[in-house]
Amino acid sequence: MNAMAQTIESTWQGVILQDGPAEEVSSTREQHLKAFRWMLLGRILDEKFASLYRGGKIHGGVFIGRGQEALSVSIGQLLRKGDIFAPLIRDLAGRLAFGEPILEAVRNYLGSALGPMRARDGNVHRGRPKQGLLPMISHLGAMISVVNGMLIGRRFKGQLGAVGATCIGDGGTSTGAFHEALNQAAVEKLPLVLVVANNEYAYSTPTSRQFACRSLLDKAVGYGVESHGVDGTDLAACLKVMAKAVQRARQGFGPQMVVARLLRLCGHGEHDDASYIDPKLKQSPLGRDCIKVAEDYLLRQNWADSAVINGLRAEAVQKVEDAVATVQREPGPDPYKEDWCALASRHLSDGTV
Repeated sequence: MNAMAQTIESTWQGVILQDGPAEEVSSTREQHLKAFRWMLLGRILDEKFASLYRGGKIHGGVFIGRGQEALSVSIGQLLRKGDIFAPLIRDLAGRLAFGEPILEAVRNYLGSALGPMRARDGNVHRGRPKQGLLPMISHLGAMISVVNGMLIGRRFKGQLGAVGATCIGDGGTSTGAFHEALNQAAVEKLPLVLVVANNEYAYSTPTSRQFACRSLLDKAVGYGVESHGVDGTDLAACLKVMAKAVQRARQGFGPQMVVARLLRLCGHGEHDDASYIDPKLKQSPLGRDCIKVAEDYLLRQNWADSAVINGLRAEAVQKVEDAVATVQREPGPDPYKEDWCALASRHLSDGTV
């Protein structure tokens, strides 16, 4: 192992790929390396889910975040313990960065009775509300009001200082739920960070058929909300802009809306071949792979070399394979041992009564 690899390994051994909340970073270099590692783990786990889906091992939909990892990780990593995060269908990398154990993701997809939802729901409808990680209701604006409600609840209890964040796609910004919740957050000056992934298509509908304003940033202005634009393919830019948005929200400046332009490098779900995406967009800067962009940046900054990059990728592959192998040995749900109570009435996702 060369000197750079030894430095990276000694810095990160036993830290990054542990199943726990991301720790505070002490430098820009460490922040980028940490984020890149989460991006790799999210991408490789997503690809594993896609492979299992094609092999008939996963029932229901699989929605992966290929091309969105830099944006997702930047918000998941920059939140801290005590904050609230409501991730959406392409935020696996951000979930992991926020602290979701990889086993919980695998258990939910493969229907393990030991999973957070006890195999009663598939794919992305999972979470740990008491730890601030919310199960997703819908990606069409519904989670913004849920985060608002949790922030207001904490305000009533005098529990100040937490930031609430959620994500939405460009199509979701056209829903009534989005507008009502954004207006509420603005009026109440809630410490909300709303991350909009403008991936140019709402399923197969291009942005030209979704909104007539010059930019989605204009929607924030209309409600008196601070807005920030960013290149969603660039990890360094995402970390910088997201850090500013989180800080502004935490310091009492009200809701912040971050709009990232990027391109979904896959179909809406694994059932979709994405044949409707304009080939010109794929060849444009929006079609860049954010992981390749981040890798090149680390190499240019001399923060890692090819041996370190390859080692991080191999480490992530092994962690994914180990998690899948573990879950495949676990029991499935038994209807004779399940009371099927609604989660809100008795057994919450964290198993408390």
